[in-house]
Amino acid sequence: MKIDRELEDYPFDLLLDADPSIEKVKEYLTHGVCYTARISEKIIGTYVLLHKGSSVEIMNIAVEESYRGKGIGKRLLKDALAKAKQMGVETVEIGTGNSSIGQLALYQKCGFRIIDIQHGYFERYEEEIIENGIVCRDMIRLSISVR
Repeated sequence: MKIDRELEDYPFDLLLDADPSIEKVKEYLTHGVCYTARISEKIIGTYVLLHKGSSVEIMNIAVEESYRGKGIGKRLLKDALAKAKQMGVETVEIGTGNSSIGQLALYQKCGFRIIDIQHGYFERYEEEIIENGIVCRDMIRLSISVR
């Protein structure tokens, strides 16, 4: 698997799987850098980094459904952390929905700590998001030091 910077054709199918708001995805793509994981030429994963002063935020991270559960999400996270460290930032932040049980577990297994909850964040989205039988309402914010 090779992880590289995606220059032109963003993998919107994956990006929208992680964040169903096309407006939000397009907004952070204009300010961030999109990286993709590929096997041969097939994109199987992606993440977007957004530099924010002394920190970097992972705005989106997604793995193709047929490749989930194979450690690719963890490899993408580790790659993002390595890139952030190369950028010289102090911390990496990430946010996910209260209903994203698997993602919350993965981020904490990788060393992220919960730092904030943005109540009602996902209630602003046009359509209700339901994951794991749970209505996604709140954004759980996590961070990790990369110094």
